[in-house]
Amino acid sequence: MSREYHLQPFRAPIELQIDYAGELNEQQHAAVTAVPGPALVIAGAGSGKTRTLTYRVAWLIEQGISPDRILLLTFTNKAAKEMMRRVGDLLGRDLPELWGGTFHSIGNRILRLHADRIGFGRDFTILDRDDAKELLSACVTDAKIDVKATRFPKADVLGDIFSMAVNTHRSAEEIVAAQHGHFSHLVPQITDLQRRYVERKRAANAMDFDDLLVLWLRLLQDNPDVAELYQRRFQFVLVDEYQDTNRLQADVIDLLAARHKNVMVVGDDAQSIYAWRGANFANILKFPERYPGTQVYKIETNYRSVPEILAVANAAIAANTSQFHKELVPARRSGSKPVLVICGEAAEQAAFIAQRALELREEGMALERMAVLYRSHFHALELQLELTRRGIPFSITSGIRFFEQAHIKDVAAHLKLVANPRDEVAFKRLATLLPGIGDKGADKLWAEYDVKLKAAGDSPGATLKVCSAKAPKKAAIAWAQFAETIAQIESSKADAAAMIQLVLDAGYEEHLQATYTNYQSRLDDLEQLAVFARQFSSVADFLTQLALLTNIEAEEQKPSGRGNQDDEQLKLSTIHQAKGLEFDVVFLIMLCDGLFPSARSLDAAEGEEEERRLFYVGITRAKDQLYLSYPLLRAVSYGGDVIQQPSRFIREIPPELLEEWSLLLH
Repeated sequence: MSREYHLQPFRAPIELQIDYAGELNEQQHAAVTAVPGPALVIAGAGSGKTRTLTYRVAWLIEQGISPDRILLLTFTNKAAKEMMRRVGDLLGRDLPELWGGTFHSIGNRILRLHADRIGFGRDFTILDRDDAKELLSACVTDAKIDVKATRFPKADVLGDIFSMAVNTHRSAEEIVAAQHGHFSHLVPQITDLQRRYVERKRAANAMDFDDLLVLWLRLLQDNPDVAELYQRRFQFVLVDEYQDTNRLQADVIDLLAARHKNVMVVGDDAQSIYAWRGANFANILKFPERYPGTQVYKIETNYRSVPEILAVANAAIAANTSQFHKELVPARRSGSKPVLVICGEAAEQAAFIAQRALELREEGMALERMAVLYRSHFHALELQLELTRRGIPFSITSGIRFFEQAHIKDVAAHLKLVANPRDEVAFKRLATLLPGIGDKGADKLWAEYDVKLKAAGDSPGATLKVCSAKAPKKAAIAWAQFAETIAQIESSKADAAAMIQLVLDAGYEEHLQATYTNYQSRLDDLEQLAVFARQFSSVADFLTQLALLTNIEAEEQKPSGRGNQDDEQLKLSTIHQAKGLEFDVVFLIMLCDGLFPSARSLDAAEGEEEERRLFYVGITRAKDQLYLSYPLLRAVSYGGDVIQQPSRFIREIPPELLEEWSLLLH
């Protein structure tokens, strides 16, 4: 008779360097010491997500897992370096063998080793955005597309369509239909250009940024032996900010983790706010379905905000039906209630923020510890004007202030040329917007225009029509339209707001569609510029104010050479760009239905839920003080003022959680 005898592998006792139970809270400790297998860590705002991930890596290494068997995927190089540094500090040694980095950097590393398997040389080059744009433009030329016969998308827009397609596993045709419907009649040419672009990259032994993921996935799918190599190697896969992954990235992770299933993804479904750039909310929501047996860990202790702010945050996200329910729990002592400020109009809202920011500064809080957050850049137009008038220094996260943006300057140039027909800068700016006219061509056309201007009685519209014979053939149709637009503006004797609308109606909106990936937000900017223009009695006054504001901005951006005095600036940012940051004081502005949530987002339930998550992200940036505000009246581009309804998100917050302030004018 025989029996089985189980031989247990010998393992020396583990002596841990780190006191995990002492250095982590109970929820963090549970996630860090999780048993092998699929794990989803829902880490609430301000709960120590990075700390949890780095301690998890250290824990695995202290359990005897070799660092080269661990893969840590992040979204930014900064995050990757910071986590690698923290793990090294915890363990007291560098870990060069640990595979940690962004999705794209790891993709590049693996493709360098196996590029020949997919028809590339291992010495392939990586195209930056400008390189890709140039190659796409070459494809348009090769395809002999007559871009002057129809308003054809520029290379930047084509690149955006192709990028969205590959990152979401959809066709270019589907992306055009969903996001660029004005180009639907061009789908055959656009799909042909995508094919040409892929072929040109391969012929040049070059990959663009998206290819580092697309071809990495294809390498693994088409080469089972290579897939098995990395499935065996990466015994543990950890992913940061999982709520921001797209379908392509999720597929890469699933393929790499297919053997061991030891994949831990960390993120916060309540902070999934990037669907517009391809992030797939379903990745985190349905992770337990894709990985049966998933252990879900929630980390809910918030170390950032006072309890009163967290109470508002919890109430703000409660209405979302698609979420992992959690309740942020404060670690800090009680503070002040968030404030709801109802303003008469946008200018009054701006005045309140400017005054309150100065008061807080007088109380000892530095301006750079305060932030004004908003849904869209144009929501802060009146605020930028108010801060500039009061001499309050501020910085905008995008790096470009409202009046310095190209589309604002383009439209203003039309008005400048009518107001001053001898404005050479405005003339040349407008000329170079037309097809086939570069800087040298604009110089020649200006010389012709300047000579004929007096003969035409200093009428810019008539002079442009006379100069049409000198315009390049490529620009003939566009030049005629340009001349007619200037003539219409000139003869209308209208105010600046009406002139701006004339420019949009005459074809500039089509220019936005063809030139910019975010054309809709730029169109919103211009409509808001028209609203702003209505307050001036003449076009000359409007242009003068525009110039003064722009010059003040330019002066502020120059290095002062006097130490760090310019470091103290009030921060202005969209909520999207402020994600991951924190401030002592946050002002959330323009909380009107139709603005936040945006009107376009309300077409679908998932759109409203993402907007609510965006509101939640804005609230959870605040540490000590939070101000929520909206104007009762708002000017609109077609004239008059419209009564605003407070955002539905404000109405969802129990009144007792907010302190309401009434503004009194002296």
